[in-house]
Amino acid sequence: MNLTLKSTTALALALSVLGATTARADMEAARQFLDETIQRSALTREEQEAEMQWFVDAAQPFQGMEIKVVSETIPVHEYESQVLAPAFTAITGITVTHDLIGEGDVVERLQTQMQSGENIYDAYVNDSDLIGTHWRYQQARSLTDWMAGEGASVTSPTLNLDDFIGIQFTTGPDGELYQLPDQQFANLYWFRYDWFNDEKNMADFEAEYGYPLGVPVNWAAYEDIAKFFTGRDLSHMGVEGEVFGHMDYGKKDPSLGWRFTDAWMSMAGMGDVGEPNGLPVDEWGIRVNENSQPVGSCVARGGATNDAAAVYAIEKYVEWLGAYAPPAAAGMTFSESGPIPAQGQVAQQMFMYTTFVPSLVEPGIPVMNEDGTPRWRLAPSPHGAYWQDGMKVGYQDVGSWTIMESTPVDRAQAAWLYAQFVTSMTVDVEKAHAGLTFIRESTIQHESFTERAPLLGGLVEFYRSPDRVRWSPTGTNIPDYPRLAQLWWQNIGDASSGAKTAQEALDALCEQQEEVLARLERSGVQGELGPVLGEEQDPQTWIDEPGAPVAELADERGNPETVNYDELIQSWQAAPAQ
Repeated sequence: MNLTLKSTTALALALSVLGATTARADMEAARQFLDETIQRSALTREEQEAEMQWFVDAAQPFQGMEIKVVSETIPVHEYESQVLAPAFTAITGITVTHDLIGEGDVVERLQTQMQSGENIYDAYVNDSDLIGTHWRYQQARSLTDWMAGEGASVTSPTLNLDDFIGIQFTTGPDGELYQLPDQQFANLYWFRYDWFNDEKNMADFEAEYGYPLGVPVNWAAYEDIAKFFTGRDLSHMGVEGEVFGHMDYGKKDPSLGWRFTDAWMSMAGMGDVGEPNGLPVDEWGIRVNENSQPVGSCVARGGATNDAAAVYAIEKYVEWLGAYAPPAAAGMTFSESGPIPAQGQVAQQMFMYTTFVPSLVEPGIPVMNEDGTPRWRLAPSPHGAYWQDGMKVGYQDVGSWTIMESTPVDRAQAAWLYAQFVTSMTVDVEKAHAGLTFIRESTIQHESFTERAPLLGGLVEFYRSPDRVRWSPTGTNIPDYPRLAQLWWQNIGDASSGAKTAQEALDALCEQQEEVLARLERSGVQGELGPVLGEEQDPQTWIDEPGAPVAELADERGNPETVNYDELIQSWQAAPAQ
């Protein structure tokens, strides 16, 4: 990604200057942008120019306007901010400032705008995890209504919503579209393909554990592999220094929260069967009734945030972090830990956000071959002992454009133009090559990604596979993401540091979640869509019922199982994505 940015920075600066001097929509700037930046696209050059001409024309009423938008700091948004925003300014005459801040800060700004009504940003790229919040509070514009009404004149005829792969995640239970996907990435299993296929490693592992070294299907196999590689001498492969069988992070920081709400709990088997999210109990452990109203989080109210599967999920996290990860990992945040596997001392990571793939493919790093192919691969993450067929199997982040009702109409219209520009079919293939986050089917299937697939360790194969749809964001059970999310990192941090046991931390978490639900119910601010807390019962009453919450298993390990990676990839390629 850095190489892409360097190659386009000069153009971006030039377009920025051009836009500043002309302050008007400019098709000549659009052609220059296409010539210098858009080498790969799902559209023909004629179609690209037609799409750019529409932006030039649609921007005429907003000449000289300055708008501000915001997103979290990840490679794909750096590309938008540094390359696409200056281009948009030059092409449309609308000056856009695209701020990059931490994900927690994005949520905080959004929450402040919701509470105060003050227009802090004209548009936000915020996770679709907030879909339950936006649907219930009705403070985010329904894009369905917007595109048919006040936004009709600034809605591109080539937007092509059917081409977006994450629209289902940004649509509320009412069928309204509240957010437009801008980037999408999954958390997958990452491992050193070269280490796993080394003859000595394979023979030694099978001799010790009695089954083949391969991609772990369940947590028991992952644990065995972590133990096998931690401290292993790999000098026969030219690897010097201490080797670790696992990587994670544990600092008490907002990023620790989404480490768990991003499907770790459902991967362990907490919650109910259901895709894209468990119902009536989701991967946060919150139960809803038949009207999608949250009724509880603790086991006593039918929730699962503190049931046996949840405790197991946290205990395994703490155990593996201490036993198999580098000692420094316990003090790291999400962003600090992400690049560590690229340093070449880690055998596997169950929870690799694919937004870090750009850092794993840079030339010359220990995990890359001299010919540009990776020494690692991506595969589906293993599941825990409580997991059942039909449960959610992983998480996808769908950062999506969101326009608040408190944003003035003209500023919202200009921001909507920018949101469509950076997600347009003209630019999306190039943007995906920069950030490796996919939002359009046409981009995933583009021939340039067929050519690049061998260099990306299974990422393209995953997004072209039928399995893709089984990874999903947080669903609509969560009525107020900002308030509830902050409870997770604080309580999980207590378990991670050893200040509390997993059970103690989860008991506190579910009680605090119910306090938030109760406040929302009392306030009536979400009307008939808001929480209606159920009566507390003997927890055993709920445990005896089918589904979540569940009792502790007599055997929380089970039989370890692995699969051959190359056979897995072949099965993906045999069945196209649905």
